[in-house]
Amino acid sequence: MTPSASPHVASATGVDDEAVAHGRTIRSVYVYEAPVRVWHWINAACITVLAVTGYFIGQPLPTQPGEASANYLMGYIRFAHFAAAYVFAVGLLGRIYWAFVGNHHARELFTLPILTPAYWREVRTMLKWYGFLIPQPSQYVGHNPLARLAMFFGFFLFSVFMVCTGFALYGEGAQAGSWQERLFGWVIPLMGQSQDVHTWHRMGMWGMLIFITVHVYAAIREDIMGRQSIVSTMVSGHRTFKK
Repeated sequence: MTPSASPHVASATGVDDEAVAHGRTIRSVYVYEAPVRVWHWINAACITVLAVTGYFIGQPLPTQPGEASANYLMGYIRFAHFAAAYVFAVGLLGRIYWAFVGNHHARELFTLPILTPAYWREVRTMLKWYGFLIPQPSQYVGHNPLARLAMFFGFFLFSVFMVCTGFALYGEGAQAGSWQERLFGWVIPLMGQSQDVHTWHRMGMWGMLIFITVHVYAAIREDIMGRQSIVSTMVSGHRTFKK
């Protein structure tokens, strides 16, 4: 019994040693604090609701069965859109606040080191990586330079634009003198008329959806092909690196 058991024990020990050796090559850094992670996923849910309901507000369903007084479907769609918009706007304000009180990674969404030559060199490196021109990218604790650039222009500025145009349109229904009209009423004459704001608000929705599609693709691709975690980092807060 003993001679036959020894090879099995040796094999198991060998596997364990290999696993330990592999584990030593993995490093973990705490990057995203809990408020940032919670905001990220709530924000994702809000954008999903806003996109779906916003589409049907712009392209309503052709008809509903029965009497008009018995149907309130568009009312529910508009309510869901407005509720998600408030959560989205409040979340954006909270995220801006956390940029000041959180760690330095929390500020990457709102700042760009555009005067630093090394930053633009790293942006070019990441462009080569996404273009399949280099075998491996550099490793970054927070957002990589290209992602940081895309998040600033493709998400943050788009979000500010959508909030301003959305509340300007909402202010029309809330009537003159409401806080929405007082704070955002200037948007409509700036863009020409109400229909122009509707058009640009809808175009902004498609622009944000394009950015999100690219964002999800890049995150999953980096998890598979890169040497660092991306998707799981926004769940646990820890970014792991593999040699």
